[in-house]
Amino acid sequence: MAENQDKSSKTEEPTEKKLRDARKRGDVPASRETGNLMVVVSLFGVTAFLLPLQTASLVASLSRLLEGAGQIEVGAGNSGSAQLGDVFRSLVYDLSTALYPMVLVLVGGAIFGIIVRGETVIAFDRIKPKFSRVSPMQGLKRLFSADTLVEFGKNLVKVAAVGALGFWIGRGAVEQVWLVPGLFPERLPGLMQEASARMLGAVGALLVPIAVLDIIWRRFEWRRKLRMSVKEIRDEFKESEGSPEIKSRRAAIRRSRARQRLAAAVPTASVVLTNPTHFAVALKYERGSDQAPVCVAKGADAVARRIRSLAFENDVPVIENKPLTRSLFQVLEVGDEVPVDHWEAVAKIIGFVIALEEHRRADPPEGSVLKTTPD
Repeated sequence: MAENQDKSSKTEEPTEKKLRDARKRGDVPASRETGNLMVVVSLFGVTAFLLPLQTASLVASLSRLLEGAGQIEVGAGNSGSAQLGDVFRSLVYDLSTALYPMVLVLVGGAIFGIIVRGETVIAFDRIKPKFSRVSPMQGLKRLFSADTLVEFGKNLVKVAAVGALGFWIGRGAVEQVWLVPGLFPERLPGLMQEASARMLGAVGALLVPIAVLDIIWRRFEWRRKLRMSVKEIRDEFKESEGSPEIKSRRAAIRRSRARQRLAAAVPTASVVLTNPTHFAVALKYERGSDQAPVCVAKGADAVARRIRSLAFENDVPVIENKPLTRSLFQVLEVGDEVPVDHWEAVAKIIGFVIALEEHRRADPPEGSVLKTTPD
């Protein structure tokens, strides 16, 4: 009863953390049918295309062996043994040459089937001994679970369909053997190969929709089992709030946003005041609209260096004034107007900057130095 209530409360989709944890445990959606499909496709390729070619090669090799068998001098000392060894080496070589492409295709199909059957992870948790795996009650639950019922129904459909296909194709092949007059015995292997290829092709075509539906079902069922309750999501959020990964990620996001704000704000500044290395304050003033200059960016150390660099890149005047910059850095926040007690000093610098813009001859205010190149 409690278990049913617990399941009914899990109505929320799993979080990314829940999905990552499941993958670490080796709990991933995997479809067996895709692996079966690739094995059948590999067998079909071998039977329909490689087998006729390699069979012809093997027949030619055996023919050469039989033709040369009468020339082997058995019991003639080392000469006969050497001839017999040459014959067997030739046979083994021909067999290997004929079989290795087929084995290669089959092994490749099996490996590809493992890859496409679902996410492949290496999880040592899957091989740890667990009491639930040998518990009779847990075994009964798994026996009557939705997965088991779906698997049972799917296998019934496959067995019935493959049986019907085998009967239909096999009956056609038997009729062809018995009812075609003048059928030579040497044609029997070819007929068997054709019937096998048709059978494997039909089974492969049957497995395609089954594999697609199985992939969809496995992923849906996997996510359904990992659903969470609202309380679990809240608890996970609280737990992740203090994790070093989350903190470092948020710090990286804050740094990225700060860089973006600087890149957008500094080019709009009228002047950048520097300390020269420890502090930088970017001020913006528009005649006729601003009552006083406004701080659009400020920073210390690395941020100050970045502000100066952006100012030089965007042709914003950079003026070094140590006491004024230090004082403004302490009293101003981004968006603040310059306080009244600093108006006179800032007004002299703004006047100097306006004179530069109008190409009038002017000297920087006392205690200020116009920087023309980055330090």
